[in-house]
Amino acid sequence: MTDKNEHSIANFAALKTAIVNGEKQRVEELLPKKAIQDLEKGYLLDLANVNGNKDIIKLLEAIPVNK
Repeated sequence: MTDKNEHSIANFAALKTAIVNGEKQRVEELLPKKAIQDLEKGYLLDLANVNGNKDIIKLLEAIPVNK
């Protein structure tokens, strides 16, 4: 595994934790700067919907998806 992949996995794990904890500012810091896979976006939105944090849901909905 490359350092880039390890960083991506660690970043995704931190993003999931921030979403579950309702940490909007941390979510903003960790959001990817590029498009992600539809499956990843759906998973993150599912996590956010469990907490019902509308601000985080809006942030996640704005992430572009790879086509």
